[in-house]
Amino acid sequence: MGGGQTGRAYIGSFTRGGGRGIVTAACDSGTGALAVLGVTDAVPDPSYLALSPDGATLYAVSETPDGAVAAFRTAGDAVRTVGAPVPVRGAAPTHLAVHDGHVHAANYGSGSVTSVPVRADGSLASAPAGVLEHKGSGPDPERQEGPHAHQVLPDPSGRWVLSVDLGTDSVRVCAPGPAGLTPRHEVALRPGTGPRHLAFHPGGRVAYVLNELTPTLTVCSWDPADGTLHPLTETPVLSAEPDGDAYPSEVVVAPDGRFLWTATRGVDVISVFALDGEGTGARLTASVACGGAWPRDLAIDPSGRFLYAANERSGDVTWFAVDAETGLPRRAGAIEVPAASCVVFG
Repeated sequence: MGGGQTGRAYIGSFTRGGGRGIVTAACDSGTGALAVLGVTDAVPDPSYLALSPDGATLYAVSETPDGAVAAFRTAGDAVRTVGAPVPVRGAAPTHLAVHDGHVHAANYGSGSVTSVPVRADGSLASAPAGVLEHKGSGPDPERQEGPHAHQVLPDPSGRWVLSVDLGTDSVRVCAPGPAGLTPRHEVALRPGTGPRHLAFHPGGRVAYVLNELTPTLTVCSWDPADGTLHPLTETPVLSAEPDGDAYPSEVVVAPDGRFLWTATRGVDVISVFALDGEGTGARLTASVACGGAWPRDLAIDPSGRFLYAANERSGDVTWFAVDAETGLPRRAGAIEVPAASCVVFG
């Protein structure tokens, strides 16, 4: 490691693809370098992770046909389970978020969002408080035959929870409560785009929806007062028409709001966008190789200085130093993580 302060990173992976479960890594704040500390395979396919606000508990989906969420203590070199996994009453959860005393899980297979209460000690209640069932479909007969919730996350104000659905080409804005989520608005995006993930500008008034079925980014205005999302523009995330598969996976925004990055599988690139002062203008400036194959996740460290790509098919997590003036990522290193799927920072 490079001698900077050491933090923690947690890496999810697909055990069915040869992954080792949840990897705990030391993260050097000076160089961005990762070093594996420990591993646990206590639940199958922990493909997405989220930390509690105090960092003491890590939550994971188990992206299996039956689907579950699980809690882990972060003390020590490897996380350890707290209680039994909780069935989500849905199929193939792909994403989760911790908010207002609940863990919310987006269930891709069943097109639903499950809300599981969190106890005072960080452990999970034994059963969900509620399951929000999405309805609808899209024009792609293979990928949009029904709803496919792909992400769930709170807005920066904490008043709302949004669920992004690839199957229905829409984003649902929900009010959180003790019994789970209550939908307030459903915002339609262009048919066939297949929205996958959403990220907010740090100013809290702009949201960016990354589309998987068309490699584009939809810039939206966001009003936290009444939870309204309005699509403004849609722009390609690639500089040219792709020759072969191109499936965008993740969008992240710099903590200072000056840059935005997307990852696209197939062409295996990270695209760089310069953002204007308000965040509504997003200009594609460059793209770089992701350092491996099939970048399923992209993450920025808390300082905004290093970018991390979880390359599922090449089995590694690659980190990049971000140029402060241009936002251009420069490859700085990698560690082996078979079937890597997600990176979060403690």
